[in-house]
Amino acid sequence: MNTTSFALRHIGPDQQEQKEMLNTIGVDSLDQLIFETLPDGIKLEKPLELDEAMSEQEYLVHIHNLSKKNKVYKTYIGLGYHPTILPAVIQRNILENPGWYTAYTPYQAEIAQGRLEALLNFQTMIADLTGMELANASLLDESTAAAEAMSLLFAVRDRAQKKAGVNKFFVSEDILPQTLSLLKTRAIPIGIELVVAKENEFDFSTEFFGAILQYPGKYGQVTDIKTFIEKANANNIKVAVAADILSLVKLEAPGKFGADVVVGTTQRFGIPMGYGGPHAAYFATKEAYKREIPGRIIGVTKDVDGNRALRMALQTREQHIKRDRATSNICTAQVLLAVMAGMYGVYHGPKGLEFIANRVHSAAALLSNALKQLGFEQINTAFFDTLQIKTNAKKVRKIAKEKKVNFFYPDENTVTISINETTTVRDLNYLILVFSEIANKEAFTIDDIPQTSAIPENLQRQTEFLTETVFNKYHSETELMRYIKKLERKDLSLNHSMISLGSCTMKLNAAAEMLPLSIFKWANVHPFVPAKQAKGYLTVLKELEDQLTEITGFAATSLQPNSGAQGEFAGLMVIKAYHESRGDHHRNICLIPASAHGTNPASAVMAGMKVVVTKSTEKGNIDVDDLREKAELHKDNLSCLMVTYPSTHGVYESAIKEITQIIHDNGGQVYMDGANMNAQVGLTNPGQIGADVCHLNLHKTFAIPHGGGGPGVGPICVAKQLVPFLPGNPVVKTGGDQAITAISAAPYGSALVCLISYGYIKMLGAKGVTDATKIAILNANYMKQRLEGHFDTLYSGEIGRAAHEMIVDCRPFKAHGIEVTDIAKRLMDYGFHAPTVSFPVAGTLMIEPTESESKEELDRFCDAMISIRKEIDAASKDEPNNVLRNAPHTLEMLTADTWNLPYSREKAAYPLAFVADNKFWPSVRRVDDAYGDRNLICTCAPIEEYMEA
Repeated sequence: MNTTSFALRHIGPDQQEQKEMLNTIGVDSLDQLIFETLPDGIKLEKPLELDEAMSEQEYLVHIHNLSKKNKVYKTYIGLGYHPTILPAVIQRNILENPGWYTAYTPYQAEIAQGRLEALLNFQTMIADLTGMELANASLLDESTAAAEAMSLLFAVRDRAQKKAGVNKFFVSEDILPQTLSLLKTRAIPIGIELVVAKENEFDFSTEFFGAILQYPGKYGQVTDIKTFIEKANANNIKVAVAADILSLVKLEAPGKFGADVVVGTTQRFGIPMGYGGPHAAYFATKEAYKREIPGRIIGVTKDVDGNRALRMALQTREQHIKRDRATSNICTAQVLLAVMAGMYGVYHGPKGLEFIANRVHSAAALLSNALKQLGFEQINTAFFDTLQIKTNAKKVRKIAKEKKVNFFYPDENTVTISINETTTVRDLNYLILVFSEIANKEAFTIDDIPQTSAIPENLQRQTEFLTETVFNKYHSETELMRYIKKLERKDLSLNHSMISLGSCTMKLNAAAEMLPLSIFKWANVHPFVPAKQAKGYLTVLKELEDQLTEITGFAATSLQPNSGAQGEFAGLMVIKAYHESRGDHHRNICLIPASAHGTNPASAVMAGMKVVVTKSTEKGNIDVDDLREKAELHKDNLSCLMVTYPSTHGVYESAIKEITQIIHDNGGQVYMDGANMNAQVGLTNPGQIGADVCHLNLHKTFAIPHGGGGPGVGPICVAKQLVPFLPGNPVVKTGGDQAITAISAAPYGSALVCLISYGYIKMLGAKGVTDATKIAILNANYMKQRLEGHFDTLYSGEIGRAAHEMIVDCRPFKAHGIEVTDIAKRLMDYGFHAPTVSFPVAGTLMIEPTESESKEELDRFCDAMISIRKEIDAASKDEPNNVLRNAPHTLEMLTADTWNLPYSREKAAYPLAFVADNKFWPSVRRVDDAYGDRNLICTCAPIEEYMEA
């Protein structure tokens, strides 16, 4: 055994297990299985050209040496990103803990109560600080949240405004530059006209449906948003406010002034800058708009015993239900980062946050006075943490560079300085020293930071916040550590058992891939520093782009989209820009197969396209005749086809090259959804099948952990003709020569977690990533064979093989009174997370084992499924009181004095011998979703308030 081979550690089945599995399937070799699985004509003719695989030790030395190329100067750039202090107790027990970072999205609430509680804390914190009634469980970044706010306000226009076609949206000149760029990206396709101007010059005309303000402004000025919002409300104009979360400890909550939506980022609540992400954005609004909120909301409900329970409410998987009528394509969140930010609020509590905010603000005020003493003009009349200095910016830049200090330079006569949580008395004295040299005056020193205020009295915070017990209890490290552990024990993650979710690829997130996230020189780089200070990052990101370009068979890659859904939108916007560059502004028809991911039609509508659905055959493939007919019918206006490969039904469609040719023959481009790329890497690729652009889910195929529902990264890879249109950024140049405006706030999206995928490819190399694909296919087909005779597989390839995933049909069990949900809940009693339920076909389970699960674990899961099948056979429609309908079974049930069920406690809790060895107890019984939606409670309300509801 080669102990230096990362591939041997990543791939689950060893050589002997692979032989046994191939024997079960009935093939002589792995190559024969691959030959029988992939259609002719799509296989790669030569191996991938990637660097030779590194060992874990070699990689960690390599990535540490690269980190030294990043220069971490004292940074006062601001613009939505600030140095922070991540409490070590949160770093060690959440960020670096697989119990938190390997968990899946909490669709199965009974085994996700810990994460759900942490997210409820986050929502409560946001609702309190913003003064709004309702907050979601996070969005991707501040700029995306602002764009979602604009879309929500557009959607909730009153009848008269809609009838009159009111479509103007006012944007304050004080908005962050990256947010303005993203608002432009999102406004044009859906017919919103942006008007950018000074707040005090806005006329509140009836041509406007909404407005957005920055609070404080991008260069630090705090404006009178109270008066603005009052005037807007009087003129039926709804207002969104993009607010600095820490400033809201000192500034009155926008909700108290009548704001309709408040958005921002929680990055400065202990989350490292990471060259731009990932960071949890927040989105808070009025309860009246609850049906329009993008993303996820965590709500309070009860289980079948009446006990308090939590679950995702309202918008859960909205895109798969509403499809092209969805209000947003956002189906992910930044859960891991939201959990960390929420815990920052729990750890510090209201008094701790007040101390931090007071210190930041007082330090800024002290520096303002010191600079005035040195003869500088500070033009912000009211501010929280950012000063705007009128001076010779060129001279300041030169001296600041020598002194290793970063400021921001809006123009040649202005410098801005943003103070942050890490700023000390020593730092302030160093800044005074720097500016005394600029002013050619003698420096002076300060000894402490006396509390002071530069905030107008009418904007100072009066409202209490974080009064709930959870924010006033866990302030010692011992207490917080135990609270985090208490929540962790309620969640089933990959550190307990396999999570075989079809389309979601819950593979190993190797420790060696994760460790660099905590290295200081990776974590603490501002996304807008000069390129010379980010050489380590730029080396890694360029090489990752090249790796992904090679793997996809395309010409270039953009890492900017920070989720799969953003990648879809970005890919479509690049196609749109390409058509428009050729004068084809009318090409707006997007063909989408009926089996496609729900985000596909939602993304197409957001990109300003009209969706035309194409049929599927009985075998689940694209109906080529129907596709051809619709492509030819719409050939004059055809923009693109959105296709998933292998298909969402887990099959390599043999007609894929014919399909892509039909689209090209009719003037369209082919967008390939990369959700199933784990079945392509090294064997085929999007370029080979004839696609023009694809997005990749780095949190699936390329090993970024799901983090309980985020972070994700969704880069796009494009063919040669689309390269000029890759997305740009208004502060740091990225993208093509004719770049579309921003897709995400940061130039390279969630750059920090891109290190994980870089490491994954570096340590596996060309052979390793290809073997990973082969074993993913082997594991799926082995499970398919083992379950044969017990469960029917809905679709398979022409020789009866599955791709890397399969759909198991559970609809026949309705005859026994058993639904697919009952099977999902019963799997919890066996210690497993359910596969994907009722997608893409209602009443089915979509199973994807991934390459990193061993034969032993696959067998345990198959044994559980076969045992459940026997339980189904024993069930009767006339007797609903059975082990499946009552699942999951909690420890409280099993240890109760009474047991009136018609089966034993042992059968309920330990249905197979292996379960007893490592028992996972669901913390609540089956949750009541309908009750929770009827009684929507999305904050840490006192139990009395909950019971009254």
